[in-house]
Amino acid sequence: MKTLKLRIDGMSCASCVNTVETTLNNTDGVKEARVNIANDSAVVTYDDSVISQDDVLKAIRNSGYEPRLENHMKSISMHVKGMTCATCVNTVDRTVSKLKGVENVNVNISNDKLTFRYDPSVLKLSDVKKAVANAGYEAVLQADRGDEEDPELAKMNTAKTRMVRSAILASVIMTLMMIQMFIVSVPRPIYTSTVAVLAFPIVFYFGRHVHIAAYKSLKNLRPNMDVLVSMGSLPPYLIGLMGIFMPITTFVEMAATIMTFHLIGKFLETRAKGKASQAIKKLIELGAKTARVLVDGEEVEVHVNELDKGDIMVVRPGEKIPTDGIVVDGESAVDESIATGESMPVTRKKGDEVIGATINKQGVLKIEVTKIGEDTFLSQVIKLVEEAQGSKVPIQEFADRITGFFVPAVMVITALTFTSFLVFTNFHLGILSSVENVLPWVNTDQSPLTLAFITATAVLVISCPCALGLGTPTALMVGSGKGADNGILIRNGEAVQTLKDIRVIAFDKTGTLTHGKPEVTNLHAVDGDEKALMFVAGSVEKGSEHPLAHAVLEKAKALKVKLDEATSFEAITGKGVKARLNDDTVFIGNRALMGANDIDVSSVEDDVKALENEGKTVVMVAKTGTLIGYLAIADALKPDAKAVIRAIEKMGIKTAMITGDNERTATAIAKSLGITHVIAGILPDGKVDEIVNLQEKHGLVAMVGDGINDAPALKQANVGMAIGTGTDVAIEAADVTLVRGDLETILAALVLSKNIFRKIKQNYFWAWFYNAVAIPFAMFGLLHPMIGAAAMSLSSLNVVYNSLRLRKIQLKGLTPREART
Repeated sequence: MKTLKLRIDGMSCASCVNTVETTLNNTDGVKEARVNIANDSAVVTYDDSVISQDDVLKAIRNSGYEPRLENHMKSISMHVKGMTCATCVNTVDRTVSKLKGVENVNVNISNDKLTFRYDPSVLKLSDVKKAVANAGYEAVLQADRGDEEDPELAKMNTAKTRMVRSAILASVIMTLMMIQMFIVSVPRPIYTSTVAVLAFPIVFYFGRHVHIAAYKSLKNLRPNMDVLVSMGSLPPYLIGLMGIFMPITTFVEMAATIMTFHLIGKFLETRAKGKASQAIKKLIELGAKTARVLVDGEEVEVHVNELDKGDIMVVRPGEKIPTDGIVVDGESAVDESIATGESMPVTRKKGDEVIGATINKQGVLKIEVTKIGEDTFLSQVIKLVEEAQGSKVPIQEFADRITGFFVPAVMVITALTFTSFLVFTNFHLGILSSVENVLPWVNTDQSPLTLAFITATAVLVISCPCALGLGTPTALMVGSGKGADNGILIRNGEAVQTLKDIRVIAFDKTGTLTHGKPEVTNLHAVDGDEKALMFVAGSVEKGSEHPLAHAVLEKAKALKVKLDEATSFEAITGKGVKARLNDDTVFIGNRALMGANDIDVSSVEDDVKALENEGKTVVMVAKTGTLIGYLAIADALKPDAKAVIRAIEKMGIKTAMITGDNERTATAIAKSLGITHVIAGILPDGKVDEIVNLQEKHGLVAMVGDGINDAPALKQANVGMAIGTGTDVAIEAADVTLVRGDLETILAALVLSKNIFRKIKQNYFWAWFYNAVAIPFAMFGLLHPMIGAAAMSLSSLNVVYNSLRLRKIQLKGLTPREART
């Protein structure tokens, strides 16, 4: 199976989406096709042993639309030193043009600039520099101009040009119409001819793409919105021309105005859709363009595409980290807000992982490259957001089915309206007469045929399938972008709809509710000298490889205790350790170890039991046969765990904890957090069965885990939520990925999903409400076609701008009350 990502030109409404999806899904070899009107994209999964890529493209073309493959060619500019004349220009031009994977080479002597397009998978920029150097010149990387011109920007500029020029001509036509009506009346043939000449470019040149798309959709027997606009502008223009030769009402002005309003609406819609898709653009722009790497001890500037795993990058304060890697030298504060949404910089030192596109704030860092290209964290985030924006919400399926019949239904209603006006003329005239004094555009003095034509045209142009098609994609696009800004990555639209109805959230304990590593939580010295206690414990545990020993050493380090070397170290299985320290015998371990060596622990027995009831492991320390203190060690809970659990419960969602801990420890932890259900003693492969049990008892279940060893359970849950920090989190494992690692982002994800779905429902309501009210009004002749065209454009804009309001929702510092709303 192969996946093909495409851009599709020519789509204008939900009917177009339906046409392309139906065509592809009915093509042999195509497993699935998803088309998104909000960004004119398509993702096609197909079996290349049955159908080729060219066949997929041909199927789309046969449906009346033009597919475009994503272009992987890059455009680049380099400054060439040493050129003095035209001969130098020719030399550099020929040298670079000969390189494989290069095209469109241009050398400019006036600014010493070399520009060209190249395929990064075939050619490295270092090869270009080397070739230019061999020719006797020096090429210095100037700037990355990115990919081809932004297709959305090009589309918007085209729409703007059409709109502006049409609006200018339409304004002149309206002015002439006012002069003709109220100031000076010129002979009708002269007036109609003048207006027809001015309207011709609007209807047939600036609006030609509408008529072409309409023809293609009719040819495929799948009429779309372009058909409605074309029928609303072509017949009025052509019939209006008869006014040159006979005394009839001219409709040329109406045709020009309808097309102009349509073009204005399309420009505003394209611009608004551009704002809705800013998240992807912003993520792409975040990446660094160049990097400095160490080559034979010297720093060399290279393009990020030239980085290889194992390269050592040098990143100075204020610079972006070019790609994912591990710090091999230096320490600094790094701003990781682009990945996690957390504004406070975090300290990164030797051995720590860093994320590409984050900003080094203070010291110089040397970083070994670990991930490049599509494997980097930023690339994975971009891929995930694109997938979310191209996915569908279950509620959308019904709307898509209805949309397929919408335009044919409107055409039938239009024909019935025209016929009804001619057959039941008195009935319609009675309605129009009652409002003639209120609505200035109603004129019952016109002939029934003229009124029937105007009424039918109004029905055509006021109907709006666009708003129905934009309702879900724009809300998903803005919502997923808002989530990405806050470290919440949503994989698909289905997760949005499901998450709002979740009845139980199940948490994996280790690494999710806790930090995932043991640490000393309590310290008690019999004589009150905690540092002396830590000196003994730390010095002995230096020789141990037990996980708890690491927690003891970390505590000693935190207290700045200098340790000594213990001798005669002996690990006693199931009890603890024994060693010699400065000629003293030291025992560190549990009650059994103390009892076996006749060490009295009765003085701390009650305190130890209380700590053990809290799920903590107590390690006792004895020296020369006397207890000197104890340490309580536990995998500490995250500081926001209790507040988040409480907030979730207040939202009416039950909580559950799945852990491999024993019943007593698990119950103690769950009780301290306020978790409803405790599922203890579960091995990793048993978590799936427990999720199934919760689903059977309670319904929809979300699972929150670290995304690594919880992958099967995350997949089984109705919504899998992977939580981690930066590159630690396995993005592929879950429906929702919480990058920041804070449990509070679970609340933010719930709030975001509810707001996205609320916007989707609002969009559908207004789209249906508009058509349900506007079409009957038009059928009875109460709306002029010019007003109808403007209203149709406003309907689409209302949906897009309503979705854009998602950018304003607050996802940080949520209270339980805010999370519920």
